[in-house]
Amino acid sequence: MNNGELLVSKMPDVLHAARQIRQGELTSVALVTACLQRIKTHNPTLNAFGDVYDIAALQEAGDCDRELAQGRLRGPLHGVPFGIKDLFSTQGLRTTKGSLTSLDYVPESDAPIIARLKAAGAIILGKTATTEFGWTGSSVSRVFGHGRNPWNHALTSGGSSSGSAISVAARMVPAALGSDGGGSVRIPGAFCGIFALKGSLGRIPTWPWSATEMLSHAGPLTRTVRDSALLFDILSGPDARDHQALPEKGESYLARCDVPLGKVRVRFSPTLFNTPVAPVIASLVAQAVAKIADGLPVALQVGNLDWPNPFDTFNTLWTGGRGIAYGAALVDKSGQLDPGFATLISRAAELDLAAYLQALKQRAAFASQVHALFDEVDFLLTPTLPILPFAADRHTPAGQPAGNSGVEWARWTPFTWPFNLSGNPAATVPCGFTADGLPVGLQVIGRRYADGEVLQFCAALEALMPWDNRQPPGVA
Repeated sequence: MNNGELLVSKMPDVLHAARQIRQGELTSVALVTACLQRIKTHNPTLNAFGDVYDIAALQEAGDCDRELAQGRLRGPLHGVPFGIKDLFSTQGLRTTKGSLTSLDYVPESDAPIIARLKAAGAIILGKTATTEFGWTGSSVSRVFGHGRNPWNHALTSGGSSSGSAISVAARMVPAALGSDGGGSVRIPGAFCGIFALKGSLGRIPTWPWSATEMLSHAGPLTRTVRDSALLFDILSGPDARDHQALPEKGESYLARCDVPLGKVRVRFSPTLFNTPVAPVIASLVAQAVAKIADGLPVALQVGNLDWPNPFDTFNTLWTGGRGIAYGAALVDKSGQLDPGFATLISRAAELDLAAYLQALKQRAAFASQVHALFDEVDFLLTPTLPILPFAADRHTPAGQPAGNSGVEWARWTPFTWPFNLSGNPAATVPCGFTADGLPVGLQVIGRRYADGEVLQFCAALEALMPWDNRQPPGVA
């Protein structure tokens, strides 16, 4: 059995794949071949990928193998294949943004995150599914088919980085890129049982301009914390096209993960804004927190926070940003839009400038409360989500009352988007499984700009309660 055949049953993570290729234990062609086989096997059911560049990817993998034989290494990701969320601009490659209105759009330039991935030697294997313009936390899609959870195919994977999370959890690729404007890497990360970090606002530069740029972050979805740390090392840093991009971080996040954790102050809030949490989630998260308190050097505080619910603030900023920016351009294409996105556009038309400016003021006030907490603690822990995955063809869980906002999905994700408002780094870590085999996520939030500290803490959590040894049924 050759390396490619072996990999069909055991897909390496990013660090292992890159090291095996460098050391000659694995060829890039074998790895890409294995990924393509897994996509062929699982994608018809799970709907993770749209366009797949099988011929081009195999050709590039062959080039990588020949270059390595000649002693040339493109970078730390030499020959490793990735999935790319179909919101990111990819030069010469179709970028549908998950919309029937953009099926023929081909960007002329790469987004910074794509250029840096290529410069590190990675291979773009294909574009992964996203909801229409990334507007919702579900996995409903008219372009790709509804994204399905690898742990239970009847259920949603979460979104909007649905295909990226599915592809990583189902071992179609070692890792994938996503974006997060309200939870879009953490929601599917939690539902699919993988690791995902939304870095500090501006940590990884974004471009082209986003209609909700003050909320939107770019970053990887991975199986392990160290894979994420490596990718944050590669993808972070200023870019002239993103005026929010942060300066050089001045440290290696991957190296930080190997530094033993010192005494840290941790606050566990079992819920936020008095949101009911499913009992099985509350129990598994509480068990994980107890294990953390027993196994790591933490000073633990337990208690809910008395922050006011900023839902209306987020609704105004998200609905106004997405709806007004896209509304005028899509006014003649409403029949091609997801009905939920069309509703968002109509709600945006009802907003005025005074309401939008007031929401910006309210956002600043809420963010100040969040930042003040981190004068007293190093990390805040919450459940990532208060509910388990629901049916794959729904935007909201059955039983959620119909609402009148443009972001009804934000009502079932109340623990993720508040930290887009504040800009804090926030990660989801798998922390247990239900009796039915569904993963549950624990959210780790750090002080603003402390991405390295969050990764270091999450690496300690992974060592304490490892998760990557468990795979979805039918994938192992």
